[in-house]
Amino acid sequence: MPSLLKIRKVGIDTYHENIAYMPIGCEICKSQGFGALSKIEIHSAKKSILATLNMTENGLVQMGEIGLSNIAFERLGLADGNEVTLSHPDPLLSTLFIRQKLDGFSLNKEKFLTIVKDILSYRYSNIELTAFVVACTHQRLSEREIGDLTEVMIETGERVDWGLPLVLDKHSVGGLPGNRTTMIVVPIIAEFGLPIPKTSSRAITSPSGTADTMETLANVRLSVAEMKQLVTEENACIAWGGALALAPVDDIIISVERPLNLDSEGQMVASILSKKRAAGSTHLVLDIPIGPTAKVRSVKDANRMKKYFENVGKRIGIKVRVVYTDGSQPVGRGIGPYLEAQEVLKVLKEDPLGPADLRDKSIFLAGELLELSGKVRKGKGKEVAAQILHSGKAYEKFMRIVEKQGGMKELAPARYTYEVINLIDGEVRSIHNQKIAQVAKLAGAPHDPRAGVYLYAKLGDRVQQGGALFRIYAENEEELQLLSNMFRLILTLCR
Repeated sequence: MPSLLKIRKVGIDTYHENIAYMPIGCEICKSQGFGALSKIEIHSAKKSILATLNMTENGLVQMGEIGLSNIAFERLGLADGNEVTLSHPDPLLSTLFIRQKLDGFSLNKEKFLTIVKDILSYRYSNIELTAFVVACTHQRLSEREIGDLTEVMIETGERVDWGLPLVLDKHSVGGLPGNRTTMIVVPIIAEFGLPIPKTSSRAITSPSGTADTMETLANVRLSVAEMKQLVTEENACIAWGGALALAPVDDIIISVERPLNLDSEGQMVASILSKKRAAGSTHLVLDIPIGPTAKVRSVKDANRMKKYFENVGKRIGIKVRVVYTDGSQPVGRGIGPYLEAQEVLKVLKEDPLGPADLRDKSIFLAGELLELSGKVRKGKGKEVAAQILHSGKAYEKFMRIVEKQGGMKELAPARYTYEVINLIDGEVRSIHNQKIAQVAKLAGAPHDPRAGVYLYAKLGDRVQQGGALFRIYAENEEELQLLSNMFRLILTLCR
């Protein structure tokens, strides 16, 4: 008869990963051959979960006990002290498919489905998840593989049916700090009278995603019922897609992409399109910023991605229009959730101090979406979008959306600041998107929504010796001290 162990919640947050803890030298580990990083299956009378075993020697758990991380305890669904048994899990066949991909072989839809089902069943540790991400990055997915993975991601999650013949959406591939056009495009389209229920993402490798920025102003954790009510009343919402079970495997994959700072091209296409289709979108404008330090560096790379988006979009029933935009520098001046939200409000209010590049890009994208809908003649979309913004009606629409998503929040910028000073007179010739984004993340964004960077100088601006190039905002004094020391060292070396 298998040995019984009492479970104990040890209060350790391991995010998505099931982790179990047992004392070194316990009899069951000796008899079953379990050791550190062993895969074990934990069984109750009603449910089983797979977990990775960690061994302890500090009394965290006692002999006859098995400790569970917060998420493992939640998934098993038992109370402290309930008894469970352990066994060796069946081998994961899907990891063989990951090895095949690493070796340069193509995967078919059936193999992707097996991998995705194992991920959704939490049978993968972060090590195996990382192997899958690296395999898809190192051995680029073909168009057929992207299509297969996209369909699998749609089929293994929930789908929203709006009961409408036309559902619009706009998305960017990312990689450009401050690119918060969605929060301006949505109210323009909604005010025109077209439905645009926006399910947005949080940051993966950037200092802020649209959901992070919107959350500084209003609630973004909406149910499908709440979203449908908003669309009925206002034609739009701006919600966090992760609060819904739309292509849920994507959120698990993102959990390892974020710390690795990886964003596989094929997985990105599958991620975006699967979530758009699951969210019920029928027409999508896809923004690809191109620049030397953007995510997409060349027109050649953009053309390849354009083909993937359009062809896979057609395969799953979405009409996709891909547009190329300037990715040579951040959009606007604020980088980080709070700072970006304040610039969005300035543009919507027609504040003369609002960033012109954010305003102009938003009008352009809204115009493209209006034309794609077929409700505005070709060549007239930008004009119609500009009229709606300049009339103040887009701002009024946005404020009604905010009010129905819980009402406007009151925030202020982070408490601690540090200005990076220019050493010589001159003209700004380039801005490194990724390095500026990294500074904002080191300051705490998006985890601290008030943290970030505010740019005083943009491309082409004249700067004087002793003048500030940008200001860093941080909620944590230690993080700001680390950044200020780093810049003092850089400036000393540049003298």
